[in-house]
Amino acid sequence: MTDELVRVYVPATVPMLARLREEGLAAEQAHAVTPALREWYAEGDEEELEYVAFTRAAQDALHLLRADPTAPRRRVVVSVDLPSGAIGRGDGELGSSTVALTGAVPVGAVAAIHVDGADAVEEIGAAADVVAEAAAGDPDAQFTVDGAEDHELEWYDVTELDQLLRAAD
Repeated sequence: MTDELVRVYVPATVPMLARLREEGLAAEQAHAVTPALREWYAEGDEEELEYVAFTRAAQDALHLLRADPTAPRRRVVVSVDLPSGAIGRGDGELGSSTVALTGAVPVGAVAAIHVDGADAVEEIGAAADVVAEAAAGDPDAQFTVDGAEDHELEWYDVTELDQLLRAAD
């Protein structure tokens, strides 16, 4: 019996993308449509549930940017298709889309790469600077983070990885 493929959204940074081809994408957790998310958002169709998981990965990318002040101020979400056996259980909290990854994601599993455009850099940088404060309940910081979410991430095919890396620095 083969493992069913599951679409997973992995938050990342541009430097993490630079290591993708040789080392895979190293991340401990990501987001997917989980049973807990389905139960919480029972009225949502599959596309809406996928959008929730994707958006949460983009929010987590802000935390990664805060942790790496040298990374270009662009959120990155890598959409990957992984066998269900490569995905561990998340926190199980109602509404959670969090899943654990059991190892580095190989470049061959990448379905698409999503990155903020150059016009978003200033707002993304400001949001990354205050994302922890927003998570702690600061309304001004939350306003800044919400402003970053007004930017849609641009879509790239995995074959465009080298071109994307040259443009994203």
